[in-house]
Amino acid sequence: MMDKKLLEYLETYLTLKRKNTFKRVLEQRTRYFTAVLEDIYQPHNASAVVRTCDIFGVQDVHIIENKFVNRISRYVAKGSQKWITSHRYKSDGNNTQICLEQLKQNGYQIIATTPHTDSLLQDFDINKKTAFVFGSEAEGVSDDVKDNADGFLKIPMVGFTESLNISVAVAILLQDVTTKLRNSNVNWQLSKEEKEDLYYHWVKKTIKNIDEVEAHFYEHKA
Repeated sequence: MMDKKLLEYLETYLTLKRKNTFKRVLEQRTRYFTAVLEDIYQPHNASAVVRTCDIFGVQDVHIIENKFVNRISRYVAKGSQKWITSHRYKSDGNNTQICLEQLKQNGYQIIATTPHTDSLLQDFDINKKTAFVFGSEAEGVSDDVKDNADGFLKIPMVGFTESLNISVAVAILLQDVTTKLRNSNVNWQLSKEEKEDLYYHWVKKTIKNIDEVEAHFYEHKA
């Protein structure tokens, strides 16, 4: 739970410009769309996806680790990992199933990205809360995803090559759907409570030696 008095104290460590930047970015953040990465094994790909989500205002990334441990490269992510909420699924069970079930419980339709479909990106209907699933670099989405997907989507390509690098595919797709979203009447923005919660966590992530700063606050408060 957010401690409002602590937040007021922590804000004294931030410049007005930084606080205004947080608030401006939060106005463009959304949880209406989210990205799901299934068994991405190359760190630069996963890191580029995180960076892309930040750029296009998508707050959450869901990372499924059935076969491979997903690692974020700070060099590629450029600090974007601090502002994105990552959800990792890495238990001994079927992590794909666990992730998809949780997303459906939270009201998302599951759309699997694959070149083997006739459903084109430009025809995608943005009027449903959606989780876009991207599969591993070599094999694409798993059979578990295909069996549980509510629909499929592909990015049109006219060259000899059949597939895009995953980070490029995510960028093209999110740029398209988030642009349409912001030009629509869909209620896509975060709630007031979500904005306040993220602002609080972003403030804490900005301050060096935050544990010591918090301890100092509570010591003097006592």
